[in-house]
Amino acid sequence: MSMTHNVGDKDRMYRAIAGVIVLLWGVANANPVGLIGFVILATAYFRWCPVYIPMGIDSTKK
Repeated sequence: MSMTHNVGDKDRMYRAIAGVIVLLWGVANANPVGLIGFVILATAYFRWCPVYIPMGIDSTKK
């Protein structure tokens, strides 16, 4: 399995913002669900989302 990029620029920006918000919400509320923010940030950083593969989504294509 190849980790070619499947997360485009806009998608990456939205994921980074959402990841930070979820992470900060988790810290503010002492809720471990906020750790999902790390996963969202990782998909933005690596520009690869494993959930997109079975759905055939590639947001890098214009």
